[in-house]
Amino acid sequence: MSSTGRTSPRHSRTSRPTTSRIERRREYQQQITNEPAVREALAGAPGTAIRTAAAAVAERLTGEADPDLETQRAVISEASPETVAGAVEAAFEDGQLSGELLPTSYEPGTADATGFRLLVTVEGTPEPAVADALTGGADDVDERTPVTVFTAEGLTDELNGQVLPELAWLVVPLVLFVLAVVLGFAYRDLTDVLVSFTGVIVTLLWAFGLMGWLGLLNQQTGLVVPILAIALSIDFSFHVFMRYRERRAPGDGVRAALRRSTAAVFVAFLLVTLTAVISFLPNLTNPVGLIRDLTVAFVLAVVSALIVFTTLVPALKVSADGLWERFGFDRTATALGKGSYLSAVLGGSVAAARRAGLVVIAVALVVSAAGGVAFADIDRQQFQESDLLSDPGWQSELPGPMAYELHETETAQRLSFTDGFRPAGSDPDNTFEFTQILLRDSVATPETMRALATAEEAAATADPTVVVNRGGTVDVRSPLTAMRALAAENPDSGFAETFAAAAGAETTDPAELRTLVPQQNVPRLLDAFFAAAPEQADRLIERDGDEYPSLRVLVPVQGGFGDDRAASMYDIEAAIADAGGPDLSVTAVGSGTLNDAFLDEIVDGIVTTMLLALAGVFAALAVVYRGTYGSATLGAVTAVPIVLVLALVFLGMYALGEPLTANTALIVSIAIGLGIDYNIHVSDRFATELERGTEVVPALREATTGTGGALLGSAVTSTGAFSLLVIAPLATFQSIGTILALTLAVSFLLSVFVLPSLLYQWARIVRPTAERSLAEASESPTD
Repeated sequence: MSSTGRTSPRHSRTSRPTTSRIERRREYQQQITNEPAVREALAGAPGTAIRTAAAAVAERLTGEADPDLETQRAVISEASPETVAGAVEAAFEDGQLSGELLPTSYEPGTADATGFRLLVTVEGTPEPAVADALTGGADDVDERTPVTVFTAEGLTDELNGQVLPELAWLVVPLVLFVLAVVLGFAYRDLTDVLVSFTGVIVTLLWAFGLMGWLGLLNQQTGLVVPILAIALSIDFSFHVFMRYRERRAPGDGVRAALRRSTAAVFVAFLLVTLTAVISFLPNLTNPVGLIRDLTVAFVLAVVSALIVFTTLVPALKVSADGLWERFGFDRTATALGKGSYLSAVLGGSVAAARRAGLVVIAVALVVSAAGGVAFADIDRQQFQESDLLSDPGWQSELPGPMAYELHETETAQRLSFTDGFRPAGSDPDNTFEFTQILLRDSVATPETMRALATAEEAAATADPTVVVNRGGTVDVRSPLTAMRALAAENPDSGFAETFAAAAGAETTDPAELRTLVPQQNVPRLLDAFFAAAPEQADRLIERDGDEYPSLRVLVPVQGGFGDDRAASMYDIEAAIADAGGPDLSVTAVGSGTLNDAFLDEIVDGIVTTMLLALAGVFAALAVVYRGTYGSATLGAVTAVPIVLVLALVFLGMYALGEPLTANTALIVSIAIGLGIDYNIHVSDRFATELERGTEVVPALREATTGTGGALLGSAVTSTGAFSLLVIAPLATFQSIGTILALTLAVSFLLSVFVLPSLLYQWARIVRPTAERSLAEASESPTD
């Protein structure tokens, strides 16, 4: 039940629409019509506001349109079972009617069905008394047949609203567990872990609060944005704590050391925030509203993390360490990456930069070039489909609230009922229900009529997973099918005579009329069609005075997305064009073909987003590094690895079979925003060490072992968090998790093992004053 023009289903499971079962449904209709609450809510007279199989069968038995309930009772009860079965076959031979009242498994022209649907259309949102009356009436009439009564409106939205809590319970506990394990290993200090967790929680609360305030909280933003916020928060946390551990010399107070370390990373944090925002902003031009919402939400999360980890977290750290030291506990610790093992591993990139830096750069460029080639061959999809109604498997068997049980909710059960039926009152203009094939130019010709007949044949042989096919019959709607039906239903009419004459036949047999194809006098036939059924003709044929510029064919399609949808429609389009000849223009327009066109826009949008984001990042880093360190080229070198990151991410997507979708442009922006983060931290530390008078090789070593250690902890934590998205039983989240985890892993590797080679070459070429120290370092056996 819902607003006017929409419907509410009642389902019942049965095996065969016998006389007694049809009669019970008629009794049910009579009973609910007598209920005052139902009668007052109906959108129109009971005969039009309540649609049932009993009425359709009674129409066939009486030959009258819309027989009243008493007539239905009399004719159905007096007819023999064989007569009723024949009436069922005849009544539901029409694919549209059978699709609305019988399951999609029903084969038109047979008397077997697994259920009936009774449709009640009401004004506005029904009161609870209406649903109670419908349910009570069903129980009173037939206690043996399972019955479900519910409002159809908003089921999909209601189910989507339940996805986020289910996913949150499934993913978030595991993410928190991974964070606790990794932070515990990296910090080896419970106080630092608790302070870091506090910063993460506050950042999440800020992000959620701002998203809710701005109306951005939904299924996608509610899960992906928090994980991004966690990843960035952990990154900032590692740098705050590890730089503090490095900068606190013996005898230093907590406050002074933390002030120096926070000031040292603050510029890098600002750069990370600036470049992340710049990389996200091009997505505000994306035509997909969800992408724009995610973009704004990401910006809010990044800014929240910046504020929290440069104000609240340092303040908590000062208070906590100061309290412990008043009780005599030593709060100094070794930074991650400064240990002997990690220092040797991370510092190995410096040795490689000195001895084979050009080789490292060349290998990275070759592999990245392969990624650029792979980009052209990645599978393209508009959306990734997931079956929300099916059991995902092991995820539903987890203990307690972690079990993913969306498919077991009442909403899912109701929606599974509606999926077994075609939408009531199917809209021919809805591209998710019908593909329109437009025929233009020379349409009032015998060739076009033959092309319309070919359309039926092509649709009948098309992929049944794309085209709605009921036992070899496809409910194709075209001027030809409409004229055939009109002539067959009125075989003695003047139009039937005109139609038969146009086909070169003399017949009044309805069965034969349904097979004829006009071969002559087509303009006159179309004139007669408009005179006999103007509304029906106007829905299928464009008329301009005495001319007929175009007409359309409607092919019913299954719900969903995929490349096969466009391919099937293009095949039908080609068959019609071949039959119609060179003077006929044929164009298929539907969800499949629109999806195909949209995919081209996606690719163009990804390229545009990359170029805009990269240009913005290069420009911003060049300007900031020029003002901060006196070198715009250092800023440009810092941005170079992000180009390599994108290429390697595309190569990984190709290897893993991840498709390009509407979300990919957003993921590209995240790749740029998060990937540049690691590069900024390394180059900023390198530039800071050079300013302090450190020579090039020691400065690189300090950047890769000191900052690289923090990056390692951040990368492991963030990659682990995003990787856990793959356990979500939804393809979109699995892809996002896979691609972002790949992005972070590649970004870390390039920042620690390739960027040092770029910085070393920059120092050789751009910094003449570094030449002497480079030469001396190359002779030193320190590595």
